[in-house]
Amino acid sequence: MSTSLLLGGRIPSVAGATALAVMDGIVAWAGDDSTGRACFGDADEVLELRGALVTPAFVDAHVHATSTGLLASGLDLTGCATLAQCLDLVAQQSRPGTVLWGHGWDETSWPEGRPPTRTELDRASGDTPVYLSRIDGHSAAVSSRLLDRAAAAIGAPGWAADEGVLTWEAHHHVRRAARESITVGQRRAAQEAFLTGAAARGIAVVHECAGPDVSGLEDLADLLAADHGVEVVGYWGQAVSTPAEARELLAATGAHGLAGDLFCDGAIGSRTAALRMPYADAPSTRGTAYLDVAQIAAHVQACTQVGVQAGFHVIGDAATDAVMAGFEAAAAALGATALRQRRHRLEHLEMVDRDQARQLAAWGVVASVQPAFDAAWGGTDGMYALRLGASRAAAMNPFALLEKAGVVLAFGSDAPVTPGDPWDAVRAAVGHRSPGSEIGTMEAFAAHTYGGYRAAAASDPLAGSLVPGAPASYAIWDGTESADFPGVQSPSCLRTVHHGRVLFELQDALL
Repeated sequence: MSTSLLLGGRIPSVAGATALAVMDGIVAWAGDDSTGRACFGDADEVLELRGALVTPAFVDAHVHATSTGLLASGLDLTGCATLAQCLDLVAQQSRPGTVLWGHGWDETSWPEGRPPTRTELDRASGDTPVYLSRIDGHSAAVSSRLLDRAAAAIGAPGWAADEGVLTWEAHHHVRRAARESITVGQRRAAQEAFLTGAAARGIAVVHECAGPDVSGLEDLADLLAADHGVEVVGYWGQAVSTPAEARELLAATGAHGLAGDLFCDGAIGSRTAALRMPYADAPSTRGTAYLDVAQIAAHVQACTQVGVQAGFHVIGDAATDAVMAGFEAAAAALGATALRQRRHRLEHLEMVDRDQARQLAAWGVVASVQPAFDAAWGGTDGMYALRLGASRAAAMNPFALLEKAGVVLAFGSDAPVTPGDPWDAVRAAVGHRSPGSEIGTMEAFAAHTYGGYRAAAASDPLAGSLVPGAPASYAIWDGTESADFPGVQSPSCLRTVHHGRVLFELQDALL
């Protein structure tokens, strides 16, 4: 039996506690220092925290591990200020024969106001196949070399010959071609880099949103097999129509549920989110719907009958309407109680009204949302306002509305779409750029800890807390800037622990 005793800390989730005892990966006790010394003074490890903050470890409820890890050796375009700078970086890092994997360009912030054309990428990259996904991950600029590979794979020479960025099925084909160029070693190294980075930010659990159009079976299998210590809850985004199909797919993937990035639509930035009304800056389009009501209903029913979570990626209001109709049909067939027992989930859910939120709460549906989206693109001058107009943009990501309706919120990053800093997400939810949509500090923190376990339909009601009997999953933080989260600063992580196992420790920080 292994025992750890933490003394002299601040543990805001347990009233008045300054000390914590852990035995064999379980919180055994929380209270004051003197009692801790008396009862657990002979612990295998005794840490003097000197005022450090101790919190439940974070859960990131929506990630893409390999894509994020690849940026460490690929091309991170999130800091590009201009199209010219983007093309310069492509030219500098291009290597003939090796796919250049990049992510993060955002033409709405560039003075040129447009993405790179294929001709420009070809000129910058020479013989290098180039894949550059937009910041939202729902479109990509690619070179002719990569397009040729994708065309050969599907047996369609000359396919997608226009100069523009690729979306929907065309994007899925080129992303698959880029992904297949990655070696097993590169993939596993990228996953290791991602998990290590997550642990260093106080994250102990991540929900990987995999799928046939996102990552692939081998990618998910490697990630689930990794013995890193950061727990991976794997979801597979592929629609099924019968319980038998659901069982077969679960067996083939090892997934926790058939949810995550099962796309009902795309994203606002790429103008592929399905809208009721046209885009303000592109009146000829309302986006793209990938699943219809019948497909949504069949998927929810099949997963409910098998006893696993169903879920969808849904952003636009027209896509939300379709999801609501699909769940309504499933509830009519199986009963609302059956749906509530499965705790199905929706990713993003950026455009939802009060009545829809109340109905989702009645069905027990969890909202897996990303506050950093609002920080990056909200407000009167952000990308949402550009794409939708100020009025529609102001209603995006209504966290307060969802919380008030009783919908469980779970926070995530959608990394690499946003960097995956949990404190940034808490701060973004508290300081929402649309007044009235913000939530309280402790509520936001709970959504990034306790809410993550609820989003995974965890059976342990204590998971995500530090009360006795809870799994010992916690983070220790430099408490000088963030005692009980005033102003929601970003303290430095000193140690991350999950089920008693140390995942990360800042060198010499706890001596």
